[in-house]
Amino acid sequence: MNKLLTTTTALAAALLIALPAVAQNIAIVNGKAVPKARVDSLMDQILKQGQQRRTPELETQVRDEVVLREMFVQEAEKRGFQGKADYKVQMEFARQTILIRELFTQYQATHPVTEAEIQAEYAKSTGASGTEYRARHILVDTENQAKALIAQIKAGAKFEDVAKKDSKDTGSGENGGDLDFASPNVYVPEFGQALLKLKKGEMTDQPVKSQFGWHIIRLEDTREAQPPSLAEVRPQIEQKLGQMKIAKFRDDIRAKYKTDYKFAN
Repeated sequence: MNKLLTTTTALAAALLIALPAVAQNIAIVNGKAVPKARVDSLMDQILKQGQQRRTPELETQVRDEVVLREMFVQEAEKRGFQGKADYKVQMEFARQTILIRELFTQYQATHPVTEAEIQAEYAKSTGASGTEYRARHILVDTENQAKALIAQIKAGAKFEDVAKKDSKDTGSGENGGDLDFASPNVYVPEFGQALLKLKKGEMTDQPVKSQFGWHIIRLEDTREAQPPSLAEVRPQIEQKLGQMKIAKFRDDIRAKYKTDYKFAN
């Protein structure tokens, strides 16, 4: 009786010891364990893409995928694909890709963009003052069309009405040719240069030719440039600074390694 009790106790203990190991696997395929860590890793990759959220249905799909992959891999190995030269080259590229990704991910995690860096970059990018111009324009295909419309406006026709009726720039035409406030630099050179020569309320006396056609331009108003708030541009600044840090890290590595290879740039 005591011997039976001892045997039963030992068996129970052995089962308890084995349970954690079994719990780490989701399946056995032809005697080979499929570890739960693969499911967790694949799930993390899917969730990081941000296109799906964790649901029971997604968890089932991921488990199915992991087990199917093991089946497919075993079948491929039976056929000897792992011995082919092309497979070995692709595996080396995969190994490199994983290591490089980890290298840069770890660097980003330990070298985050700081608030002080964001503030300094914002001050630098918004420090330069400038003038913004609010213009209206009418765009047509030929110089003669433009001259005829200039004559109509000088004879009393409203610029806004002519723009709505005749401008082929339908986007601004619907708003009477209004282009809102902008720096002259955002326009093609011919347009920007003509705009700078106008005073408030003035219209170009002659049509202005650009790659888009012939413009009639009127300057409505000017103002000092209004920089965006830090909150509006914070994501762009943070992304820019992060990319600059990564680029410097990459260049530092490139500079310290000796090679006889000549890079194109």
